[in-house]
Order: sequence, then structure tokens, then C-alpha cells
Amino acid sequence: MSGLLALLDDVAAIAKVAATSVDDIAAAAGKAGAKTAGVIIDDAAVTPKYVQGFAPARELPIIWKIARGSLTNKLVILLPVALLLANYADWLITPLLMLGGTYLCFEGAEKVFHVLFPHGNKQTETDMSVADQSHLEEKKVKGAIKTDFILSAEIMTIALAAIEAPNVWMQGATLAVVGVGVTVAVYGAVALIVKMDDVGLMMAQNARTGLGRGLGRGLVKAMPKVMKLLSIVGTAAMLWVGGSIIVHGLHDFHIDEPWHSIHVLAEAAGHAVPQASGAVTWAVTAALDGVFGLVLGLLMIPLLSRFLGADKAAH
Repeated sequence: MSGLLALLDDVAAIAKVAATSVDDIAAAAGKAGAKTAGVIIDDAAVTPKYVQGFAPARELPIIWKIARGSLTNKLVILLPVALLLANYADWLITPLLMLGGTYLCFEGAEKVFHVLFPHGNKQTETDMSVADQSHLEEKKVKGAIKTDFILSAEIMTIALAAIEAPNVWMQGATLAVVGVGVTVAVYGAVALIVKMDDVGLMMAQNARTGLGRGLGRGLVKAMPKVMKLLSIVGTAAMLWVGGSIIVHGLHDFHIDEPWHSIHVLAEAAGHAVPQASGAVTWAVTAALDGVFGLVLGLLMIPLLSRFLGADKAAH
């Protein structure tokens, strides 16, 4: 009996430690998740454009495919890599992030370039044909997962830097919680956004009151504009995040420009509007990071377009 009581005491002690660990992980995940809020917003803004042009019945399956790919990015690839780099080769983190930032700048700048200088593309026209919808869906999903990988890498890196964990296991558990939580939040929000027009149509047809039907019609009319706005925000977000990664990466390598100039201009703008100094400083910094990202991305278009051309043609 004494042996059984001792065993129960040990089990209770282990359970108490486990409960404390869970609380610590939840608290650390909350703190780390808050640090990534800006990139999470970028991710949510970028994703809806990947379901534009598809039948409503395919929207949620496409989002699910992208969400599943995002979880694979975060938990299967990035989490172990982040832990290995953080504990054994932390000097590699910044260069790898800068490579990802460069790709984001390229993606954003390419979209701006196509808006400013629109031109037909035979491969794109083939992709948009009804016969090739499955091929187009596959390409869109792959493109979304590729972009998500860069944003997820930024999210996981920021989260890792914010974690104050005593050991690698706590780091890993906290990163896993952040990765799952962010993915659910982002793609849940995206699913709501892209299905809002269907909700509006249902309300317009079935609502019992005139107010409800009017609200439904308003949603249906508004959603194309909302989707277009999100596409613009997503492109701007890619340029902002990508440019910010490069600017801060160069600064970490003791190359003070353009970080110094951006910092000086943002501080000056903030001082000019003391009532909203913090907000103005942040907005100017983000805008100048985005301009830098756009310039870098435009310069990269000839090089990366040629480099990626074979891959795009193969798909």
C-alpha cells in the first residue's frame, strides 16, 4: 500500500510539472504570437488572391490545400530547421531570411510591373481555359504554399526570438503551438473572407426582412472591391515585409544604409506629428521599407524571371 501511495505521489508530482509546462508553453506562445502580428496580417492579406477566378465550390478546398501546406511548412520543415539553426548555427538565420525577403520583393514587384505594363501571356491564357482549371488550381496552390513558406519562416523566426524557454523541448513545443495557432487564425479568416459573397447571396435570397436582404445585396456588391483591396494590400505587404527583412539584415551585417536613412526620415516624420509620433514613425518606416523592396524587386525581375522560367514552364 505504501508503494502504491508513493507511486500516486510521483504521478501527482509529474502531472503538476506537466500542467506548469503547459501553462508556460501557452504563455510563451501567446507572447511570441503577439510579436508576429504584423506578418500574420500580411499572410492573411496575401492568400485570398489565390482563389480568385475559381468556382465557389472550389474555394474552400483550395484554402484547405494551402492551409495543409502551410502546416507542413511550419511543423515539418521550419520548426526543426529553426531549432537546429538557433542552437547550432544561428549565424545562418539572417542570410536565409534575406534570401526569402528577396523572393518576396521579386513577387511583389512582378505584380506591380504587370499592372503598370500589362501584356498577354500565352501560357497564362492556356491556364485560364476551362480545360486546364485543375492545372491552374495546382499552380495556384503551389504558388501560395511557396509564398506562405517565406512568410511562415519569418513568423517562426520572430516567434523563436521572442521565446524565453529553458530548453530545446520547450522551444519546440511553443513554436508548434504558435505555428498551429497562426495557421488556424490566418486560413480561418481567409475562408470567411472568400465565402462572404456566398453568405451575402444567401441573405439576399432568403432573409426574412428587407434590411437583411439589403445587407446581403450590399455584401455581394462589396466583396469584389474588398478582394481587389486585399490583393493590393497583399502585394504591398510582400514588398514591405521583404524590404524590411533586407534592410534589417544589411544592418545586422553592419551595412548601415538604407537602414540609417529610413530611420532618420521616419524619426523626423514622427517628430513633425507629435500627437501620433509612434504611428507616423511606423507608417513611414513601413512605406520606405516597401519602396526599397519594390526597387530591389524590379531589379531582380530580369534575373529571377530567367532563373525561374524553366520551372514555370515545366509546371
